[in-house]
Amino acid sequence: MSSLSPEAYAVIEGRHSDPFRYLGPHVEGDVPLVRIFLPDAEGVAIVDEQGHERGLERIHDAGLFEGRLSNGSRRYRVRARYGERQVEIEDPYRFPPILSDFDLYLLGEGTHTHLYEKLGAHPMVLDEVSGVAFAVFAPNAQRVSVVGDFNSWDGRRHPMRVRGNGFWEIFMPEAKPGSKYKYEIIGADGRMLPLKSDPLAFAAELRPQTASIVVDLHAIPPPQPAPLHVNALDAPISIYEVHLGSWRRRPQEGGRWLSYRELAEELPAYARDLGFTHIEFLPVSEHPFDGSWGYQPTGLFAPTSRFGTPTDFAGLVDACHRAGLAVILDWVPGHFPDDPHGLSQFDGTAVYEHANPMQGRHLEWNTLVYNYARTEVANFLLANGLFWPDRYRIDGLRVDAVASMLYLDYSRSEGGWIPNKYGGRENLEAISLLRRFNTEGSVLALSQRDHGGGGIDGLADGIEAR
Repeated sequence: MSSLSPEAYAVIEGRHSDPFRYLGPHVEGDVPLVRIFLPDAEGVAIVDEQGHERGLERIHDAGLFEGRLSNGSRRYRVRARYGERQVEIEDPYRFPPILSDFDLYLLGEGTHTHLYEKLGAHPMVLDEVSGVAFAVFAPNAQRVSVVGDFNSWDGRRHPMRVRGNGFWEIFMPEAKPGSKYKYEIIGADGRMLPLKSDPLAFAAELRPQTASIVVDLHAIPPPQPAPLHVNALDAPISIYEVHLGSWRRRPQEGGRWLSYRELAEELPAYARDLGFTHIEFLPVSEHPFDGSWGYQPTGLFAPTSRFGTPTDFAGLVDACHRAGLAVILDWVPGHFPDDPHGLSQFDGTAVYEHANPMQGRHLEWNTLVYNYARTEVANFLLANGLFWPDRYRIDGLRVDAVASMLYLDYSRSEGGWIPNKYGGRENLEAISLLRRFNTEGSVLALSQRDHGGGGIDGLADGIEAR
């Protein structure tokens, strides 16, 4: 054991920054080898496609095993023994990368408008094995592990592969829809950070719990499109604005709020019978504090679990459309709270926010301001704005707190803000983001219309700044 390499000890101690270089199948000196790290396992064997078993040598008591692959095949299963219990599992370190070179190119230049199809957690079949692909952006991390109820929340077990400019990924055969997970990150300074929720999570636990939940977006029945011409420029418009957590609460049941399903049964008919043409939901993105009414979100891609599941939310949108109503969603791309499980200091550095508090701290709401100048952050926000009409057939967005996005001196005293490159107060990068969204949103809306959708003639028509 004393002759083990520094890489082996880095794996054992949970600090290896490139575990795929050491774990899994390798060829060393023309010899096909496999290394498996299973903490607490007493014995490990490899089972090939024909069912033949080959035991591995235990090279460290922490649970590091090594042995020869009999036929050099990368297709094998792992049989592990824990006392009297024996389990057979897949080895995540035998699978190929998830993100393609083209994905990395688009992510690097900030033009991956459907990045939510790649980042986050995605159930998939890889090499004929079912599992979940996890991918996250943490450019300054030393090590990122996915932890969850599929690996005992142990960050030593599944450190991820780093790709491109700080995108980390791994395919987890033991995870499935409904699995709870987070990311365990070691920052650039070697410090272990608080467990982080997934910025691209499609669902989350009900507060005060904060784990992300694996969702199969393709299993959610898409809402029926809004009626044709409901958003036409020559059509009447009357908007019913509603906070879902306040509408028709149940006093006889402790004042509880209605679920998405209950809202679907009552809200669309109520708004339609009053003559409204549109319903505007106050923010439904996941948020930690009830009192914020959703205006301080931590999960931009996740309908809040307060009222049910993503499928339930899709059912509410569907019910609105079936009642003849279009749906507008309040969208909050201007700021986010500094809760430790969220985007704040995501990899130990200012990834999503500005490092300088004169740019990154919102004085009026004590929140953090997105760094729109960072390519990956602008891409993240752009893709989020397109996500809701794409996946939930939302008909338009009302952008919240636009003035705070557009002006660098918003709510700041003289000398307390940083001018743009021309010496002015305009936030040029925020302006660019909104312009890009108008352009890309219009393209999406036209595409949906051409494929039978009843969405607005240009998504920009459905954006209202307040």
